[in-house]
Amino acid sequence: MPDSTAPDQAEAIQAVPTDASPTDAVASAAGVSPKRSSTFSVTDRPGPAVLVLEDGRRFVGRRYGSEGQTLGEIVFATGMTGYQETLSDPSYAGQIVLMTAPHIGNTGMNDEDMESRQIWVAGFIVREPARIASNHRATRTLDDDLEANGVVGISGIDTRAITRHIRSKGAMKSGIFSGDLFGLSDSEQLERVLSGAAMRGRNLSFEVSTVEPFSIPAQGERIGSVAVLDLGVKTSTLTYLAERGFEVLVLPQSVTAEHVLSLKPSALFFSNGPGDPAASDAHVTLLQEVLRAGIPYFGICFGNQLLGRALGFRTYKLPFGHRGINQPVLDKTTGRVEITSQNHGFAVDMPIEGVHDSRAGFGRVEVSHYSLNDQVVEGIRCLDINAFSVQYHPEAASGPHDANHLFDRFRDVVLASQRGTAGETK
Repeated sequence: MPDSTAPDQAEAIQAVPTDASPTDAVASAAGVSPKRSSTFSVTDRPGPAVLVLEDGRRFVGRRYGSEGQTLGEIVFATGMTGYQETLSDPSYAGQIVLMTAPHIGNTGMNDEDMESRQIWVAGFIVREPARIASNHRATRTLDDDLEANGVVGISGIDTRAITRHIRSKGAMKSGIFSGDLFGLSDSEQLERVLSGAAMRGRNLSFEVSTVEPFSIPAQGERIGSVAVLDLGVKTSTLTYLAERGFEVLVLPQSVTAEHVLSLKPSALFFSNGPGDPAASDAHVTLLQEVLRAGIPYFGICFGNQLLGRALGFRTYKLPFGHRGINQPVLDKTTGRVEITSQNHGFAVDMPIEGVHDSRAGFGRVEVSHYSLNDQVVEGIRCLDINAFSVQYHPEAASGPHDANHLFDRFRDVVLASQRGTAGETK
């Protein structure tokens, strides 16, 4: 029997023109028109849909977005705003995202707020979808975009009960079935869910990374170039790097260390991205080679986990991860508590106190940030090389902006490295 019933409502680097924005650059590289419009639409009383969890729990509701079947790891995101940035965050590839905020879609969708070239979530779960888009910046509804991107979703179910279940049992495989597939037997739907791919051991970088390299010019005075390994980078990240005077060289995840070094970048940046860091050995090897060359490094989210592994520490899967825009983190360097935007299901296994020796020969390392909710490592700082990283998203286009200063810190590290190199030359 269902746990709830449906309610009645429903590779050479290609230069981008100097006047192009990072948003248009990403769209151009992906072959996507930077502008499109759509007529608002409202679907009354859509057909039934069911969410099935791998432990057998079932929640019956209404179809939302595209019709059919989708499989993925179910996770919950706690942000009350910024659903468009969540949907277009490549880090959510392979995951069915449940929004804990009860009312989603009221501000519609637009082109300016997209964090990448498309919606990446495997599925979408909301309690109450908005019937209309009530914002002057909206050019279409959320439902329009879900259908256009083939995202299978479900609405009208008890998202609070599901969130409590995931917090108790942990993230798990799941599936959403609607249309003809809603009529499959309970056992057949569950069998399909169980046959889905698990997130542990899964490498998803190749699915979300750019195929061709491209560049974005520095804004204002150019201080150097930064090679960005696109593991699922967000548009706002590229914007903030360009605003700090970096010429941004965005590279496919398949690039080699030799190619990166041939570009003679002032720094290396690893982006956020989906999947298990333990399945990204090639990226770890690349990072180690570039670090040995003395190039400054900054990594966020997935880039934090990969730095941890490059330094010789292991990573592990969290029970249900950190996702949302209200995660408190302590910056041990400043003593400040910052509210951060996060989206990760894995973490670095490292004591949060004390100075530790890198098992890979990179000198002394310490935890620079940690979560005040569960003491998970949220940042790493190397004391003998120019490398640091954070587990969260300091770009946070939809907010909060407490950690945006980290891009300034990165700029300062690069400038200090350049002055040091100049001094050694003299």
